Amino acid sequence: MNSPQPWLDLCRSAKFAGMWVALDNCRFDQETRQPLEGDVVDADVDLATLCGRMRETGRCNCAILFCDEEVQVEERRPAPTSSLRPAMSR
Repeated sequence: MNSPQPWLDLCRSAKFAGMWVALDNCRFDQETRQPLEGDVVDADVDLATLCGRMRETGRCNCAILFCDEEVQVEERRPAPTSSLRPAMSR
């Protein structure tokens, strides 16, 4: 079994650049729903070819994502704090 690999590292690697990547045991960020890491089970430049191989091997619960060098990661913003000021009396 493969060890989970960080999604950002996969996107930045020359090996997977411009390819569709099938990840199993994928872990997603709960807030952004962006992939954090997963086990690479297959990859291909053609989505239909990759899906066909996945179907043939019975892997139907994988996340299939496009690996692009230009990954944009949204920074988490701190949770808003309540800055309610007491009402001024007149």
